[in-house]
Amino acid sequence: MSVLLAAAPRHLRVASAAESGDAVTRSHLGDGRCVGWYAPPVPGWQVAIDAERTDEPVPPALARRFGSTDFWARWTRTECLAKLADVPVATWWQRHGLEVPPDSSWLWRTLTLPDLVVTVAFAARPHLP
Repeated sequence: MSVLLAAAPRHLRVASAAESGDAVTRSHLGDGRCVGWYAPPVPGWQVAIDAERTDEPVPPALARRFGSTDFWARWTRTECLAKLADVPVATWWQRHGLEVPPDSSWLWRTLTLPDLVVTVAFAARPHLP
């Protein structure tokens, strides 16, 4: 998985929602674009992606609650991990803030693109009996 994360920039594409429908997963931006993940699926793993525009100001209420330092990187990581845990992000905030629990097994990478912060995260799928 670390090899795939190291190559993450090659597997990301920014396009319109209509043009990114074939992505494995994608994140919608407020300006109408989507960031899609185009790597082949990895058996036994699920993937999540989240992206935010770097020129967006941090909402004041969130800055007061979580601080504004490196906010969008922490935010996108939190969004991904909440998706992988299948919990609403507000529930995640109540439990963990914008932090990663110390006993977590998720793998992630956060990238800064010209006008975006993007996190890609993976979790092993639970084995079914």
